Amino acid sequence: MTNKFLLWGLAIALFFMFQGSVIPYGHANEVDNGDHKQQWWWNDDDERQQPDEDFPELEGGSEEETRQPVSNIILQQRYPETVVLQGPATDNRIAITFDDGPDPRFTPQVLDVLSEYGVPATFFVMGARAESYPQIVTRMINEGHIVGNHSFWHPNFVVEEDVETLRREVTRTEETLENIINYRTRLFRAPYGFLYNELVEELAAMDYSVIGWSVDSLDWREFPPEDIAHNVISNIHPGAIVLMHDGGEWDDDRTNTIESLHQIIPTLQEQGFEFVTVPELISIPYAR
Repeated sequence: MTNKFLLWGLAIALFFMFQGSVIPYGHANEVDNGDHKQQWWWNDDDERQQPDEDFPELEGGSEEETRQPVSNIILQQRYPETVVLQGPATDNRIAITFDDGPDPRFTPQVLDVLSEYGVPATFFVMGARAESYPQIVTRMINEGHIVGNHSFWHPNFVVEEDVETLRREVTRTEETLENIINYRTRLFRAPYGFLYNELVEELAAMDYSVIGWSVDSLDWREFPPEDIAHNVISNIHPGAIVLMHDGGEWDDDRTNTIESLHQIIPTLQEQGFEFVTVPELISIPYAR
């Protein structure tokens, strides 16, 4: 009996001796104190790809982090002379558009595919990225594409709720692009497509046409290429303006977008659709 009590006592002593040195399950050696990123045991050695130090980020965050503004359909009804969502349905002309570039990882590949099929596109570029990669913007122009204004830092104007922020972002991008393409664009697309009445009125006063879309590829979700292609092909219509992306956050991947173009373009061409630029589709000037 005495030996049993001794063994139990030893076991209890050992338990409490080691208890203080046990690392809680799931954590590494440091905990998030507000100044450091919390590390977890399963990714202590994970070396995540870091962005190019010259690569401008989206100030408003990723597509999924934003909140909803006034519907573009409502804005188009209120401001039919300013807001455009599609062209006329009288013939089979459509416009394909790309947002958030120029991105040196993906935009040149998008341009390669467009050149392969002889398709003109409209690129809504960020001023900060155009400033960092002017040679890509120059290539867009040289290959027959149209360039529009997509703000300088890609803020969420609905969250900002400040007309002056819009004016500053648009003007800075306009001036940056003029230095590269030698004209002041008349085309504007809001980051995330988010606007409200006062912002549209300010853009109209600045002599901009606000370009929305009628077909959303949802490529920013990085669906497989065949799903992106299906989103476009199954919703296409005469006069469609198609939304796609040639850029994104530093860890976004537009490879599936590029691959989907090899399905979208020839399929729609075979169906009798003609690809044109946005200003050609809706018969407005692209420059001021």
